[in-house]
Amino acid sequence: MSAEKAPVSTESPAAAAAPAAVTAPAATPAATLAATPAATPLTKLTARLPEITKKADHNEMWGVELSPSHHAPTQVILLKFLRANNNDVAGAEKQLTSALEWRKKVQPTKLVSESFDKKKFGDLGFVTIHKDEAGKETVITWNIYGAVKDNKATFGNIEEFIRWRAALMELGVQKLRLNEIKEPLAEDGEDIYQMLQVHDYLSVSFLRMDPVVKAASKETIETFSMAYPELLAHKYFVNVPAIMGWIFGVMKLFLAPATLRKFHPMASGASLSTELKGISASLPKEYGGQGSSVKDAETVKLVDEAPKVEGAEKNDAEPAAAVAAPHAAESKSADTAASHADAETKAVEAEPVAKETTA
Repeated sequence: MSAEKAPVSTESPAAAAAPAAVTAPAATPAATLAATPAATPLTKLTARLPEITKKADHNEMWGVELSPSHHAPTQVILLKFLRANNNDVAGAEKQLTSALEWRKKVQPTKLVSESFDKKKFGDLGFVTIHKDEAGKETVITWNIYGAVKDNKATFGNIEEFIRWRAALMELGVQKLRLNEIKEPLAEDGEDIYQMLQVHDYLSVSFLRMDPVVKAASKETIETFSMAYPELLAHKYFVNVPAIMGWIFGVMKLFLAPATLRKFHPMASGASLSTELKGISASLPKEYGGQGSSVKDAETVKLVDEAPKVEGAEKNDAEPAAAVAAPHAAESKSADTAASHADAETKAVEAEPVAKETTA
């Protein structure tokens, strides 16, 4: 019996030795790639939020507890910090961290319930709310610098002044009701969560020269530009002396366009009603409206003699800071007109457009 023959392979030696072919992965469909959202400055800053709040050891901003989830109030706040930094994420993160650290130290939301010395701060600041025909609310903060009776008493303790000014600012921020925001803003959309601010210079003198004003006001300007970016839509300067009107006119040559749109000097307070036509009727009567006097409006708590702030004796002994003000020497007797206007301009930019610079 003959042996069975082994089956003969039909593969060539080379083919037999070759490894099995590897199946290439399927290409990702173009539709899937298109559906993946690109990272934006806002999503990047949101992703960094846990690290930011951890570093600052604080997560409250303007009455809102910041959350990295899709939390509408948080998204609006982060967008403000981004816009103040021209959408630079690193810059916004740095500013937000500083603002949170400042809030942890100063606790500005609690300042609204504290009392301040009526002799120093009485009639200097107010907050009003106005509705147009459609029911839209406009919040206005008022700074009445002609009401300053004693520069040294009001501005001599710069820490105390900052606390009072922060309390007034926080009172205005409360009226924006940021905690009630239901939908975030479009990253390139209009910011509807802003206030107006009016500075009244009636009876303010701009003639006395004081070279220390800029140095004394620098600390407060920097504080408010850092801590309250993009909260002011427009600033109106009313009862401005003729010489200041001339300075404002000159500054138009070098002011950034975004600042000019927010910057409104007026010779008469009554002219304000012509600028704010939608709410003109409800404006205080001294500003062309039919409402009650601004002095009847809401303000921070005032007492005949407020408790002393720690460090008051030291600051009272430093006359160099006696006329310091957060919006560049907003004292009854200010720096020279040019110096006042230059610093005031920087303060205007510090709040609504924090990162723009001028001369």
